[in-house]
Amino acid sequence: MNSMQSHRPVLAIVLGGFIAATIDIIYAFVSNGSYGRSPLWVLQFVASGWLGKESFQGGWTSGSIGLASHYAILIVAAALYYAASRISPFLRSQAVAWGCLFGIAIYVFMNFAVWPLSAVPFKNPPHTAMRLVEGFASHALFVGVPIALCIRRWTRS
Repeated sequence: MNSMQSHRPVLAIVLGGFIAATIDIIYAFVSNGSYGRSPLWVLQFVASGWLGKESFQGGWTSGSIGLASHYAILIVAAALYYAASRISPFLRSQAVAWGCLFGIAIYVFMNFAVWPLSAVPFKNPPHTAMRLVEGFASHALFVGVPIALCIRRWTRS
């Protein structure tokens, strides 16, 4: 194995996580913008998982913490998908289908486990059918699929 091949899993993980995080945060900016919330507010909201309500007084410092946290979460998610794909190669061979399911799993984990246990100062809104469909679809397409496709493209069996 040459040096480039030994770094391919790292490339797949970082690139997959980076692409997913970028698409997802742009989606969050646009989606929340329709409610009058700024991109800074979105990033501070993410940081509020660590910092609580004080995040919204922290300006771009807390916004930067939110952005770094968002990217870190999805790079870790990509690493988990990669690790699982080493055990179950069908995660690579059927990347779109499994990527969609993985994205939905991320949505469920973040909304039903992480949010309630975090310092976010807002109650999780009701999980209406429409909110779940939107969350599942956005995370399937914008998070899970890019991660799965990068893992498939940049790693070998």
